[in-house]
Amino acid sequence: MKKLLSLLLALVLVVSLAACGGTSNESTPAQSSTVEPAQSSQEDTKAPDTTAEPAQSSEEEQSSEEAQPSDDESESESEEEIDVEEYGRISSEVYEKVLGEYYKVYQNAMDPELTASESWVYQAIAEAKLLESGVFIPLSSDGGNYAISRIAPRTVTDTPYGYDDERFTKLLIVNEDPLTPEIRNEMRAKWSEVKGTGTYLEWAEKYLLDKGYTLNDTYNLLYTSDPKTWDMFATSRAADSQFIAKTLVGLLQYDEENVQQPALAEALPEISEDRLTYTFKLKKGVKWVDSQGRELGEVTAQDFVDGIEHLLTANGGLQSLIFGKVKGAQEFSLGETDDISTVGVKALDDYTVEYTLEAPCNYFLSMFSYSLFLPFNKEYAESQGDAYGTDQDHIAYNGPYLCTNATEKNSINFVANESYYDYENVKIKKINYSFNDRTDPLRPYNETKAGTIPGAGLVTSAVAAAKEDGWFDKYAYVAVPGATSYVGFINVNRAAFENINDGAVKSPQSEEDAARTNQALQNQAFRQALLYSLDRLNYNGQVVGDDLAAVSVTNSYVPGNFVHLEEDVTVELGGKEVTFKAGDAYGVVLQAALDADDMGVKVWDQTLENGDGASTGFDGWYNPEKAAEKFAQAAEELKAEGLELTADAPIQIDLPTAPDESYQNRSMVFKKTIEENSKGLVQVNITQCASTDEWYYAGYYTDYGYEANYDIYDLSGWGPDYLDPSTYLDTMLPDYDGYMVKCIGIF
Repeated sequence: MKKLLSLLLALVLVVSLAACGGTSNESTPAQSSTVEPAQSSQEDTKAPDTTAEPAQSSEEEQSSEEAQPSDDESESESEEEIDVEEYGRISSEVYEKVLGEYYKVYQNAMDPELTASESWVYQAIAEAKLLESGVFIPLSSDGGNYAISRIAPRTVTDTPYGYDDERFTKLLIVNEDPLTPEIRNEMRAKWSEVKGTGTYLEWAEKYLLDKGYTLNDTYNLLYTSDPKTWDMFATSRAADSQFIAKTLVGLLQYDEENVQQPALAEALPEISEDRLTYTFKLKKGVKWVDSQGRELGEVTAQDFVDGIEHLLTANGGLQSLIFGKVKGAQEFSLGETDDISTVGVKALDDYTVEYTLEAPCNYFLSMFSYSLFLPFNKEYAESQGDAYGTDQDHIAYNGPYLCTNATEKNSINFVANESYYDYENVKIKKINYSFNDRTDPLRPYNETKAGTIPGAGLVTSAVAAAKEDGWFDKYAYVAVPGATSYVGFINVNRAAFENINDGAVKSPQSEEDAARTNQALQNQAFRQALLYSLDRLNYNGQVVGDDLAAVSVTNSYVPGNFVHLEEDVTVELGGKEVTFKAGDAYGVVLQAALDADDMGVKVWDQTLENGDGASTGFDGWYNPEKAAEKFAQAAEELKAEGLELTADAPIQIDLPTAPDESYQNRSMVFKKTIEENSKGLVQVNITQCASTDEWYYAGYYTDYGYEANYDIYDLSGWGPDYLDPSTYLDTMLPDYDGYMVKCIGIF
């Protein structure tokens, strides 16, 4: 494998240099980077065990330069090992070629002198350049599927960022038949009426009891991927974090009415007049315990200092999230100093912790729902040595649950932590995960009917079964689309042609095929042609059904309604001054920027959502005529470089797919529409994965671009970590700073 990798890296270098010399194949100048198996309890967004894919999401954030492949990680016999320095150089060249224009605009958007609204406008313009680059195909959001559930709506936060929705403590789950759409709608309406008053949960419990329901204190659900680590600071994958989040709690937490409340803090922080210093007072008597519930000590302010230190040294892909925000964090992480006292986090006394920022940050407090500012029991971790975080028995707990068992590909079990500071208000006392290998698409629905699990999202075969037995008409509802954006990543610098862990999912391409594909995929017009070629309604319908196919289709990376301008902002677009008004959605600016560049796509529809607008619910990219135009442009540009595009020798594109029938059908739609709209210039090879693990290892479990075993990969996506568009756009930064840039085969 390493010999093959070394050969292909050399091949990629030759191809990328050829494409950069002579006549450029770029149509724009090169100028200056999961949610894991989505089984969210965010029940209004996505019912338990829906079939949405792992989004490398909130949980998957920026990899810093400290996370580059090291010589230790790529050790092999002499000349066959990866030349990390050379690989980084190739990655930088390719990045400049495909994303240089995006990066230049995005850097302008991050000017600290800009107001929040000004930054959002320039971020939207930068995203337009990102979408125009064609390095990924927007596919769908989470949710938007039929679901049946016994979980009461709105009994956990549905803020789209962070992990507060994974703690489950206040969920109301009924024992009887699932809740009807009428009951769900009435409860949702009440939530909207009382939101912010702190009264909804009490009302909801009484409402259900008055209707004759009884409540279950156990939550059973399915999962599809085991955690690779139990160290919350050392991972950026949702597949890990969805479990670990239950074991820890921080200073603040969003409640079921989406109001940020004190958790381990006594109150919301005191904020200095210059908005640079945040001071928290801690609750006293909060305990650390081990997996058996045995006391390890008290949570103190020093644990939050140690948490930041561990975040900055664990290299889990999270550290750069606080660069430019927490004073001195970047310098410490990059090894410019080893003195943690230079970082803007201080224990003023045992129960007072202070954070100091580099510059005011409007969304700073929203970051506390993620794992960045959690406490860390350094003394316990040091006592465990290298074993710390290797399993559930080698971590310290201060959160609502203790993990009593984690058996690979079998089960993961939690019980309520009696030492948790808010134990008396924990309604769910046990959480039981059972492994689902995806081989039986009806399993979630059948277990919902049997009462084994409280609810399920319905794939097409489950919808048919529910209609046949009458449950669909009685209980089915549509889960609201969420803020996770799933996309089809295009590998512009492929080096792996089999899975890195075991050699599975082998590519059928020859070396010549691989070189031709790489050269074609580095051509912007060719990539854009692929974007215009995919019938995403048909593609999405294979999983959620034709009648819901449009609901969750998304057209952008940042959801168009993620933020709204707080003031008027005037910028130049297409050589003209354009003023965006206070209240305008992010999507309004994104659409205007794409229109100014004459992309001919629709990413925002102001008429949707009762006039509030949306970037989901329609396919604004599918355009066979534009696809033909772009394929013709690509053919002309590539011919000038010596590459002929012909139907007799089509460009080979590998697309890995899951063993699940719905996803195989989805892949066939991808193949059919791409091949038809390319008039045979492209041949899509569906590389069949024998298991979910093989599918994940083709791309989701990779750490670096050279490990990505695909030409297009439609498993991954991104969900937000905090309330700013940069939480998405930062993922495409260069130099190992952007977590998702590895998905296009670089860094």
